[in-house]
Amino acid sequence: MRTVFLLRHAKSSWLDPSLSDIERPLAPRGERAAKKIAGYVQQRKIRPDLVLCSPSVRTRRTLAAIEPSLGKRCMVEVLPVLYGASHRELLRQLQALRDSVASVMLVGHNPGLQALALTLATHGDDRARLEDKFPTGALATLVADCDSWAALKAGDAELADYVVPRDLG
Repeated sequence: MRTVFLLRHAKSSWLDPSLSDIERPLAPRGERAAKKIAGYVQQRKIRPDLVLCSPSVRTRRTLAAIEPSLGKRCMVEVLPVLYGASHRELLRQLQALRDSVASVMLVGHNPGLQALALTLATHGDDRARLEDKFPTGALATLVADCDSWAALKAGDAELADYVVPRDLG
């Protein structure tokens, strides 16, 4: 079994038009949403072995908000290739993981994250809701029944959980 957590960055700010896309911080609404997701991660005891994060300011700040909830043994890597990555590139990153990693969290961007979730998870109670929208701050949990990351392919996973910040009050 392999577990993939897909976390889209929380809502970013557009207040400073001089900032490039990669430099945009979280908006106040995004800060609040990231705290809600952090509480959810803590409550559900989500403890990935590895976190792979896009280098954008908004993804790194989203990660900073939830990181204390991830546990002490979680390793974090910031990968430039994740910024704006397609679902195909995200899948390649998963397929390249060491098999000693049982669970991974990708902190990144749409449309890549949503497309990856829909490609991997062909079933699950919340799949229709995920198909409709993967908003900022959303967290999808996919469980794949495969022997190795290299063998992971389309349709191998089930959408085991899907939560968006507004679900958390």
